[in-house]
Amino acid sequence: MALQSAGVLFYRHSDTLPEVLLVHPGGPFWSKKDKGAWSVPKGEIQENETPLAAARREIAEETGITITGTLTALTPVKQKGGKKVFAWACLQDTDVEKIKSNTFDIEWPPRSGRMQSFPEIDKAAWFNIPTAMEKILESQQPLLLELQQLLSNK
Repeated sequence: MALQSAGVLFYRHSDTLPEVLLVHPGGPFWSKKDKGAWSVPKGEIQENETPLAAARREIAEETGITITGTLTALTPVKQKGGKKVFAWACLQDTDVEKIKSNTFDIEWPPRSGRMQSFPEIDKAAWFNIPTAMEKILESQQPLLLELQQLLSNK
């Protein structure tokens, strides 16, 4: 089965433009990447788990956020590696300073024989949609465009 993940595109209203919450992946591979590296908070769907249940679980695990807002399904997107991403939009503000990520272990530096722990998410930030379009992975840009369309229809 192809890899699938699920997450939530949180948004809030600001004085000027709506803002979305994006997360930056932790670890040495992503440490110097910014534009095109951020993502919707998400994680892999486990066997026998629905995408929505996975989204709720992954948000709690990767950010510590409890979803309190209404979830609106967005059209799934496919990332470059073939992973299908299910996402829901949710109007909910959260303090990025309080986000707590889980960690993962990898051998670092490569072939060193030493395992190191890194946070799955090393940064989270609110961006207006034009800025988020520059920051987010290109394959996830349609999620922002769909949210923008949903908000303009309200």
